[in-house]
Amino acid sequence: MGLVKPREEFFTEELLGEAFANEEEPVADARPDELRLIEALLFAAGEPVDEKTLRARLPEGVDVAALMRRLQAEYSPRGVNLVRIAGKWTFRTANDLAWLLARDAVEPKKLSRAATETLAIVAYHQPVTRAEIEEVRGVSTSKGTLDVLLETGWVRPRGRRKSPGRPITFGTTEAFLSHFGIDAIGDLPGIEELKGTGLIDTRLPAGFAVPLPSDDPALREDEDPLEPGDLDLGLAPRPDPAPPEE
Repeated sequence: MGLVKPREEFFTEELLGEAFANEEEPVADARPDELRLIEALLFAAGEPVDEKTLRARLPEGVDVAALMRRLQAEYSPRGVNLVRIAGKWTFRTANDLAWLLARDAVEPKKLSRAATETLAIVAYHQPVTRAEIEEVRGVSTSKGTLDVLLETGWVRPRGRRKSPGRPITFGTTEAFLSHFGIDAIGDLPGIEELKGTGLIDTRLPAGFAVPLPSDDPALREDEDPLEPGDLDLGLAPRPDPAPPEE
């Protein structure tokens, strides 16, 4: 597993917005009534909507992906933009107008540096245990740090590692993607993007690599499913005769 020491700036909305800007794609023509139907469905929805749901409400044979690109292009210069988050579509205030709503927004409590670094490690290295997080950071990670991330809903317990102590493994959630405006975890910046933003030194040691992140919900071969009571226990390892890893 490649190791990368993250910095807090990874997860600022401004940098993420720049890093994940997609090149414009050609869009197909669509009948106005189909676009209006999609507009109505998205505005009426209380949460982001996936293309499968939209397809079920539209006439048979409609190219939903092409319609979404067309509608996204039409809304790009407006006060609200159509964006794809975690594989679902929703309307959001244009980034350049966010300051207008700042006075009405509830100021969230900022994460500590330790929590921000831990979040970045989970995002890039998932599934990852607390001991593995500490290996990347080079310092101990308190239970409280992970508790904070669990409370935000950005990190979730995935399973238990098949190793002594059977430590819990962690991964990111759909709420993480939604908060940072990411369509998929693979859209996190790679090494070239990180160099371009100045977050890592351009003169890197031989063999340095940024892991290719994946949030595949399927458990891996070295993971067991969580058991009843694991979520209540939080980070506490299950009793095991072997010395615990955490």
